Amino acid sequence: MGSAVETLKEWVEKSSNIVFFGGAGVSTESGIPDFRSTDGLYHQEYAYPPETILSHTFYRRKTEEFYRFYRNKMLYLQAQPNAAHLKLAQWEVQGKLKAVVTQNIDGLHQAAGSKKVFELHGSVLRNYCEDCRRFYDAEYILNSQGVPRCECGGTIKPDVVLYEEGLDMQVMRGAIEAISNADMLIIGGTSLVVYPAAGLIDYYRGNKLVLVNLAPTSRDSAADLVVTGKIGEVFSQL
Repeated sequence: MGSAVETLKEWVEKSSNIVFFGGAGVSTESGIPDFRSTDGLYHQEYAYPPETILSHTFYRRKTEEFYRFYRNKMLYLQAQPNAAHLKLAQWEVQGKLKAVVTQNIDGLHQAAGSKKVFELHGSVLRNYCEDCRRFYDAEYILNSQGVPRCECGGTIKPDVVLYEEGLDMQVMRGAIEAISNADMLIIGGTSLVVYPAAGLIDYYRGNKLVLVNLAPTSRDSAADLVVTGKIGEVFSQL
């Protein structure tokens, strides 16, 4: 891993328009489980598969069961940013990093200090009444019972993109623009199998495409540099 990290370090030093695109692997070192790892949600036993529970249809039909799972398995409010989150925020302050594009919904990039973050799948930190649009924080959801209700009586829904729901087009446009203009695109902690998010890397036009992952992906052959390892450990060396 050493020589690849050294190359990555050199590229970062010479770049002034870095965009980072990250997935669940970025937050696993903060104690938030990855859906598809051996310890992730997809390898645990529930009455319904996580993909079913986290779908728009299930949310509508079995809202209370949705929230039972959501509180138990999707809210990790005690999690803290790790070395990867902190390094990205540092690069932004230095003017090197122009944007973070994330599939994660935990808000850890902002907690680390990043300002320009495109949250493709929303955030557990934002929750809205479906009737009056009143805002509620994640603590309210965590401490509620059954289906969380607004003061007006409406159902409160997390501002996260469920299966069967479309991505926010304004967020997508911002992410596409950032990636298109980047002189360096670092992709980390993602298996690149979830579309349309994974397709965003096709908008990159530069020659410094870097993949940082524990396991190979289908896009490794297209990368200019592949670094194998935990992203927090890799970034702590930069």
